Amino acid sequence: MREAMSAGYGLTPPAFHHIGIQTNDLDNALSWYKDFLGFRANWTMDHFSELTNSRLPGIRRLAEVAAGGVRIHLFERPGASASKPGVSLSQFQHVCLVVGSPDDLVTLRERWMDLFRSGRYSFALADQPTEVVTDHEGIQSFYTYDVNGLEFEFTYVPA
Repeated sequence: MREAMSAGYGLTPPAFHHIGIQTNDLDNALSWYKDFLGFRANWTMDHFSELTNSRLPGIRRLAEVAAGGVRIHLFERPGASASKPGVSLSQFQHVCLVVGSPDDLVTLRERWMDLFRSGRYSFALADQPTEVVTDHEGIQSFYTYDVNGLEFEFTYVPA
């Protein structure tokens, strides 16, 4: 269906460039993404276009972090923390990142818990990662929250 939709409009199918995440504390988020997922900071900025300032009032700083083909734009802006799951809102529910092996899931889950216990980070939610589960097709995954309270799924899809 995707091919038919894009062919019908003469468009090349889009691809993700980055995920934008709003945070109240850029330094906390930068450090956590570096320590948890091994992301590196590509660039930062603190001057914004009129369009950006009108869309994101109060924006203070923006940084891109990346690892592999995944880029996240973290932008610091005052605002409310993420709400607890269970409230039905029109929003992205979670972001899923695929890993290379089932062992990577275990390592990431343990790393998350180590970083949480370290006390070096301020977490919007204290919820711990789920257990790693396997579905009927052999796909393994777990869910967790970043320091901002945004939900991520980490998954392994066997060949």
